[in-house]
Amino acid sequence: MLEKKEIRFEQDIETVLTSEGGWQSVSFAETNYDPSIGMDAIVLIDFIQETQPRAWKRYVSIYKEAAVDRFIRRFNEEVTTHGLLHVLRKGIRDRGVHFRVIYFRPVSSISYDNLKLYEANRFHCIRQFYYSANNRNSIDMVLAVNGIPLVALELKNQYTGQSVEHARLQFEQNRDPRELVFQFNTRFLVYFAVDHYDVYMTTKLARNKTYFLPFNQGSNGPGNVGGAGNPANADGYPTAYLWEEVLQRNQLMDIIERFMNLEVKKNILIFPRYHQLDVVKKLVADTKEYGAGKNYLIQHSAGSGKSNSIAWLAYHLASLHNQEDEPIFSSIIIVTDRTVLDRQLQDTLLSFEHTTGQVETIGDNKTSQHLKDAINNRKKIIITTLQKFPVIYDEIDSVAGRNFAVIVDEAHSSQTGSSAQKLKQALADKEASLKEYQEIEEEIENQSLDDQDQLVQTLLSQGQHNNLSFFAFTATPKEKTIEMFGTRQKDGSYRPFHIYSMRQAIEEGFILDVLKNYMTYKTSYRIAKEIEDNPELPKTEAVRAIARYQSFHPWVLRQKTEIMIEQFREVTKKAINGRAKAMIVTSSRLHAVRYMKEFKQYIEEKGYKDLDVLVAFSGTVNDDGEEYTEPKLNITKSGERIQENQLKETFHSDDFNLLIVAEKYQTGFDEPLLHTMFVDKKLRGVKAVQTLSRLNRTMPGKKDTFVLDFVNTEEDIFEAFQPFYEATTLKEEININLIYDTQSKLRKFYVYNDDDIKQVMKINEQAGNKQDERLLGRLSSLFKPILGRYEELEEDVQYDFRVTLRNFNKWYNYIAQIDRTFDKDLLEESIFTGFLLKFIPKEKREKISIDDKVKLEYYKLQEDFQGEISLIAEDDGSGMLEHPGTVDATVKPTDEHDTLEEIIQRINERFPEDFTEGDRVLVETMHRTLRKSADAKLVNMARNNSVEMFENNLFKEQFQDFIIEQYTENQSAYEKLFDADQSYYNTIYSFIAKDLYKWLRSQTPDNYA
Repeated sequence: MLEKKEIRFEQDIETVLTSEGGWQSVSFAETNYDPSIGMDAIVLIDFIQETQPRAWKRYVSIYKEAAVDRFIRRFNEEVTTHGLLHVLRKGIRDRGVHFRVIYFRPVSSISYDNLKLYEANRFHCIRQFYYSANNRNSIDMVLAVNGIPLVALELKNQYTGQSVEHARLQFEQNRDPRELVFQFNTRFLVYFAVDHYDVYMTTKLARNKTYFLPFNQGSNGPGNVGGAGNPANADGYPTAYLWEEVLQRNQLMDIIERFMNLEVKKNILIFPRYHQLDVVKKLVADTKEYGAGKNYLIQHSAGSGKSNSIAWLAYHLASLHNQEDEPIFSSIIIVTDRTVLDRQLQDTLLSFEHTTGQVETIGDNKTSQHLKDAINNRKKIIITTLQKFPVIYDEIDSVAGRNFAVIVDEAHSSQTGSSAQKLKQALADKEASLKEYQEIEEEIENQSLDDQDQLVQTLLSQGQHNNLSFFAFTATPKEKTIEMFGTRQKDGSYRPFHIYSMRQAIEEGFILDVLKNYMTYKTSYRIAKEIEDNPELPKTEAVRAIARYQSFHPWVLRQKTEIMIEQFREVTKKAINGRAKAMIVTSSRLHAVRYMKEFKQYIEEKGYKDLDVLVAFSGTVNDDGEEYTEPKLNITKSGERIQENQLKETFHSDDFNLLIVAEKYQTGFDEPLLHTMFVDKKLRGVKAVQTLSRLNRTMPGKKDTFVLDFVNTEEDIFEAFQPFYEATTLKEEININLIYDTQSKLRKFYVYNDDDIKQVMKINEQAGNKQDERLLGRLSSLFKPILGRYEELEEDVQYDFRVTLRNFNKWYNYIAQIDRTFDKDLLEESIFTGFLLKFIPKEKREKISIDDKVKLEYYKLQEDFQGEISLIAEDDGSGMLEHPGTVDATVKPTDEHDTLEEIIQRINERFPEDFTEGDRVLVETMHRTLRKSADAKLVNMARNNSVEMFENNLFKEQFQDFIIEQYTENQSAYEKLFDADQSYYNTIYSFIAKDLYKWLRSQTPDNYA
């Protein structure tokens, strides 16, 4: 008969752990566990005496018969001060004697003595572990090393009607965190709740505040596209990976030594999530098998812990040895786009014992010279930005025979540009490439590398290199990123090496679904001509100018500000136990400045004491002749200016809850308290995903997010997110020969020829030797006749040439990263066209001023959509990207001219249903009536107060009285003002108040005496 009690589940796990996992089964009765000290001191002392006899002998000579008691006391003192994880890694010191309480496995198998010490550890698997002197409660299974309990497992069996939820509740409700054995980072380092289907994990027991994380593989297995959960296992339990892999003693010891870390500020003990552990293991195994020279793309969702994954990978690669026990990489270089390098990444690396002095961070306070020195001095792990490489690429010592691992944080198209090419030039083993080149160019066969000119140096650094491995992490890979770093499939497509999808991260609760609560607004407005003339204007520029005029209009900013602040007070302020914050995403730095003023004014007018706002933008913004910077606008409650490097920390504090941004903090900004985003900017593709993903971080008490979008539609956001919901793949590689097609098309414009290129390259080569005071001028003179030929082209042909020229330059840089063509002529043409692009004049755009020609007659915001934007799961086609198949530029049509009236009519036709002719007549009638009934008091109000004071305070009551009076005389004409929603009334009132204010200001009070 089938055994199905919980004890059978325990036995099955114990059997695997003891027969295959390297653990020794010990019954609790056989141990000398003492709950008052939370461990088995006899086992620990026995281990010390065997592995460190000299140290123990010296210790006994100091403390005599009290040696054991003093050792336990000192052990607990060190744990109390530094935490158990620190003690396991560093050991303890007492009066000059140093003890190791555990030995880790050496990275190299030739370290026989260290391997022997590792084997001397006591690895005990104990079932029904009675942990307390106060009760007879027991933990189903405990893994202890040298008498110290490190891993606790509560096991539940579906056949007895229990699940992983019961195990979680047992940890939360029945395990007192005040017990020594359960105190944070004092004994147990990790707690697992396990049933047949699911695993959950935590590192800290805190009653009902215990924060469990899923520790599952994913519904289709680790590294694959799928959702939450675990796949079926033909060979056993779906959760067997836990005891067959993770808790296998070598793996667990590696996790304790080289994964776990303490985040001191948050007082959190980090245990790797399963996808993080899996990706590091697989990357290390693949690199160990194939050596340097391969590229890897890791598509891990935003908010999935990429900083820790990168740190762990760097640490493992730094100590990785090949089959001959030689280090595979000379240096590990972490390249990030973030100007302020990730502090968490640095702290994680520096927490490991063996990295002291080996981690070099080239931050803003250091120069490219520091980067060069770090590489030349063979620092093991180097953290830097991509921008540092162009300066040093020709100053690196010979790297022949040296291999580099380059870990790219947030890989995207910038990794295919000229800075990325310079990175390869700095690190590529060009001697190895030279041998390949010599087979093609026999005439240079006998020349050494030092004899090659700069062109050949560049050619040798192109393509992939056997001494460079790239490990690229991103949540949103583009086509170029997938081809450069992805894994080629048998059908010619490319896909990531490892995937932890947005879908799985959401389903597992690692991140929140930012599309769950989405609201969009539809804008309606009517523009009127303010002047009698009807000038002809370029349509495109006029429409752009009118849109800009509308977006900056005080009415518009005011209405949006009111909606955002009141929505924040109604929804956001109550979230995350009253601590939630919001970000306002604007379309320009000037918009950010104007919104900052509007927000401040509205908050002051309303007397809101629980709101305050910050703004984030780069540089200086000029608004009406006054210059603004972040520190000038951001002021603390005590009146101090907030510097740029203080902004994130200040926003996290309780003093501020709103942050207005312009092209800043839309990527790489990690603030879990961020709950709401107000979007007043067009977002597309990757930018939309990166921006909205700022909301997805989880924290205790944060249950959801909210987005209010004034600009983008539900369809826009769906199209942006869907390709990155699961796996993003590439249909096929780019056709490299397209670069030759582009080159041929460029020549057909007859703007330049081979002789032009030759002359420019000759001067360029002279500059490499010595540049005199005439060289730059001679180069500029060479481009004078070329520009003359360009100016002779028709305007639409000029546009076509410019686009083709940019495409040629961009694609050459990209193709050079993928393949070594050794085509010197093509390289010379790319250098030449790079110069030419600098000289080609920018597109002439007819500047027009519209502010004095039009007025905003009507503006209305109306809720358009509210609900969830649902993405589609298991749709392979939606994540498949394709390269362009041709080089043809889309010729831009000549901008036609229309009269101002026609342009306005076209703009107003977008909103025919919102503002009827009846509405317009009503506004005009009220305006005329109010003018006729105006008195000296009303004129004085307007002349002696600001428009804001007049509209928001002084005129409101008079307008209400006026409306009621008109309604009694003509009910049908005015009933819409009372029956419609409040926004319609507000819109009408705003029009009337502002127009009347303007007219009243032109009047003289004496006329009304």
